[in-house]
Amino acid sequence: MSVQSKVLITGASSGIGSVYADRFAQRGYHLILVARDTNRLDKISKDLQEKYGVQVEFIQADLSNDQDIRKIEDVLKNDADIEILVNNAGIALNGNFLTQDRNEIEKLLTLNMTAVVRLSHAMSQSLIRKGKGAIINLGSVLGLAPEFGSTIYGASKSFIQFFSQGLHLELKDHGVHVQAVLPSATKTEIWERSGIDLSQVPPLMDVNDLVDAALIGFDRKETITIPVLKDENQWNNFEQSRLCTRQISQNPYPIRILLS
Repeated sequence: MSVQSKVLITGASSGIGSVYADRFAQRGYHLILVARDTNRLDKISKDLQEKYGVQVEFIQADLSNDQDIRKIEDVLKNDADIEILVNNAGIALNGNFLTQDRNEIEKLLTLNMTAVVRLSHAMSQSLIRKGKGAIINLGSVLGLAPEFGSTIYGASKSFIQFFSQGLHLELKDHGVHVQAVLPSATKTEIWERSGIDLSQVPPLMDVNDLVDAALIGFDRKETITIPVLKDENQWNNFEQSRLCTRQISQNPYPIRILLS
């Protein structure tokens, strides 16, 4: 990290994003905070500058909006001091797929997926030129579990996992690290905003604990970090099972027909 190194964090006005801002400021990074709520961003910025003596700037942006995505893309392309991108902004929806509004579904897909891809693409170009840096993408354990019924949100987070793993393979030889963090249910405002009744939800993880655990994984250069995972062998076994499909994909014969 140089004395000018910056971290750009989306969804930084509350919850996971604001804790990431605190932790990276504590590490001496300057910050660019992105969110819709300028009042909150202004307060967080002043608090972090006073607490840690770092430079903090903020940008109002709604990353479900194409014009605002372009605005942040330009920042990532033109500010060579940005070394880490945290793609945290996201939303969830209440109800099941058949009852959800189509416009709200499109908004979720844009914010949870399209914005992540576009900002990561803009950031990757800059990091490759520098030969260092990192991208952190916030996924969810729901992306591993369609049986929980969160079809659209879970699918968007499954995409984040796949995208992050693939991007890691493309960027690792350029000195760039990519991490996907897969939290379990965490106590943030996303529940209230999506209209979900918290009384119907099991106990939630504390957001500070989540980010601290995620940063342990980040420091270890993990590609996938699941803060609640007690036994790493469970994930290793999952990955080994997945890797078996590579062999299947190279088989030109329809085995089911041949066996019938």
